[in-house]
Amino acid sequence: MAAHRSGPLKQQNKPHKGGRHRGRGSAQRDGKGRLALKTLSKKVRKDLSKVDQRHRASQLRKQKKEAVLAEKRQLGSKDGPPHQVLVVPLHNRISLPEAFRLLQDRDTGTVHLNEWGSTHSFMLLCPRLKHRWFFTSARPGDLHTVLDMAKVADNILFLLDPLEGWDSTGDYCLSCLFAQGLPTYTLAVQGVSGLPLKKQTDVRKKLSKAVEKRFPDDKLLLLDTQQEAGMLLRQLANQKQRHLAFRDRHAYLFAHAVDFVPSEENNLLGTLKISGYVRGQALNVNNLLHIVGHGDFQMKQIDAPMDPFPLNPRVIKSPKDPGMAMEICATDAVVDMEEDLKVLMKADPERQESLQTEVIPDPMEGEQTWPTEEELSEANDLLKETSKVVKKVPKGTSSYQAEWILDEDGESGGEGDEYDDIEREDFMEEESQDEGSEKEEEEECETMTIGESVHDDLYDEKVDEEAEGKMLEKHKQERLEEMFPDEVDTPRDVAARIRFQKYRGLKSFRTSPWDPKENLPQDYARIFQFQNFINTRRRIFKEIEEKEAEGAEVGWYVTLHVSEVPVSVVEHFKRGAPLIAFSLLPHEQKMSVLNMVVSRHAGNTEPVKAKEELIFHCGFRRFRASPLFSQHTAADKHKFQRFLTADLALVVTVYAPITFPPASVLLFKQNSNGMHSLIATGYLLSVDPDRMVIKRVVLSGHPFKIFTKMAVVRYMFFNREDVLWFKPVELRTKWGRRGHIKEPLGTHGHMKCSFDGKLKSQDTVLMNLYKRVFPKWTYDPYVPEPVPWVKSEISSTVPEMDME
Repeated sequence: MAAHRSGPLKQQNKPHKGGRHRGRGSAQRDGKGRLALKTLSKKVRKDLSKVDQRHRASQLRKQKKEAVLAEKRQLGSKDGPPHQVLVVPLHNRISLPEAFRLLQDRDTGTVHLNEWGSTHSFMLLCPRLKHRWFFTSARPGDLHTVLDMAKVADNILFLLDPLEGWDSTGDYCLSCLFAQGLPTYTLAVQGVSGLPLKKQTDVRKKLSKAVEKRFPDDKLLLLDTQQEAGMLLRQLANQKQRHLAFRDRHAYLFAHAVDFVPSEENNLLGTLKISGYVRGQALNVNNLLHIVGHGDFQMKQIDAPMDPFPLNPRVIKSPKDPGMAMEICATDAVVDMEEDLKVLMKADPERQESLQTEVIPDPMEGEQTWPTEEELSEANDLLKETSKVVKKVPKGTSSYQAEWILDEDGESGGEGDEYDDIEREDFMEEESQDEGSEKEEEEECETMTIGESVHDDLYDEKVDEEAEGKMLEKHKQERLEEMFPDEVDTPRDVAARIRFQKYRGLKSFRTSPWDPKENLPQDYARIFQFQNFINTRRRIFKEIEEKEAEGAEVGWYVTLHVSEVPVSVVEHFKRGAPLIAFSLLPHEQKMSVLNMVVSRHAGNTEPVKAKEELIFHCGFRRFRASPLFSQHTAADKHKFQRFLTADLALVVTVYAPITFPPASVLLFKQNSNGMHSLIATGYLLSVDPDRMVIKRVVLSGHPFKIFTKMAVVRYMFFNREDVLWFKPVELRTKWGRRGHIKEPLGTHGHMKCSFDGKLKSQDTVLMNLYKRVFPKWTYDPYVPEPVPWVKSEISSTVPEMDME
């Protein structure tokens, strides 16, 4: 009978752990020095029953619903600020006055008109709905005004065309608004009633399908009759509000009235009185105030005049005729404003924030003190010992005679250094003369294009040849950078050890150490730096949430007295531009280094080089600066990029005032025709001056003679001294070989190199050199007004909406 054999699925039991059991003494020896747990570091998680879990979830849902309802009831009520609605037409066929006429229904409520230049606005008071709206609109084509007013608007009402939806200008405006961050929005179509009845349903279906790419799952409302306007008002009043992070933690204000009182000493400066409703957070007079587009200022006091647009006007009975009553409206409120004026707060000089934006550097900081006599005598003795030189002299020569005997070289170091300096100065003079002669030759030459017809001549008159030449050169540089990244030609007229004296070699770009405090520029003495930026940001945000607010509460109508304001701010407001003010958090007026993650906008294809002047919209700020571009990685060193690439996100580094993230970022570039084109969008990453941007330079050489693991390389350097200078730097090839320089050959820059394998004749030998780069200090808070959009100018870059 055959014996049973176990198969591969036989159960395998764990073996018994034999040996000594651990005693109390060994446990005490192993735990020597450990302390007993005194407090629980983590919260004890209690396991709730299913009934308790359902009860807790229902309580949380109830709290969230109550918070949303309280926010809806607060906005536009008698105790809250008016519901501010920004009306943006997205097509040139849309009639904005017709839309305003439908919304200004006298049967719905009281209408108070207000016109500032070309910016139309009106206040609509509706006691029946217990709501008040403030409708505004931007000038057509003024991009910065649209963006600034969208920062403070509660709702944005987009007006669409029934046939095309939006044109190229509207699509460009939507791209900017989406990148900045949209508050609550509503879509309305104007002009559907003017179409035949048979086409109205098809037009609405096609428009809804076309709008899905920008606004998925959003309903389209009509705006052609008074009834449809009433339904639109109810929709605006009942919408859930979307929050923008960069404005929810600040107190901000849209100016309804502005007055300027010039100072006695200088008529160009004075006190600016801004009246409006407080929004966001409570406004403290000791905080700084940022007026968008004009800079930071201090406040002297905050007044509380009577609300000029009350939801329920006061009724005064006439003493002569008790049956006759009179309502006080906005015009009558202005008369009584002085009587009802109350001073809420006055600035406290001890608690008021300073306007200091930069650190005043001390040129003597870090300098050594004057040495004592003992230190001078020790230095002289050390100098005498080190200056002794051993020479071969004939027997019987005295020390005095030995001083006159020359070395074998017959030259002294000092004379050689002087000769080198003179030779370098001569070289610089020759180079400047050569550049001057080249410029003269370029000025003497002139190219002319002769057209074949009259239309060609007219076309050539509009073409700027100088701008075309510069753009062609930029395209060539960008193309070369893509084909040969970071490669540069070694100059033949300047020694490489002088041309690249600020560069260094690294064994590994990722792991080699680099001190972030090493060789900092003079501008770094002017900026502020946090010891721990994340903890500071967390502490400030926590104080906003928990600390009891001081000053003007949200919804109050106040008048701010802002000191030392230039008269240009009032002139800008009188020309029709809106005046928007934000209260600053602690440290937000101070200069530092901001890092922003941006991606190239698809509608712009022009090359953008590093250190070009760009226009920034960062949070609520708008300024001009010259940034650096670098790779967005998790390492401690980040490679510098010469151009803003389109295929990956980059980090933009710039000197600017401190802003706490999250905040949206938009980058614009001013064209030669005065228009501002959107080139990139993104968000604020951090405020960190220690983030190192490293520029790489690649020197290339070609193998001249190839042996087994040795090769003679030429054209990387052109003299023997440069080869010896860069000898410690590691070499690599495009085909993956690594090596180093063994010795120079001759005096023309040829060098013998050893590699970890045999080279190919078509391979290229490379040497990587690195240096840290810093942005330019070109910060300017003033941004010139752009030329209004022209459809023909941007239609080539922004596609129109396809209705097929």
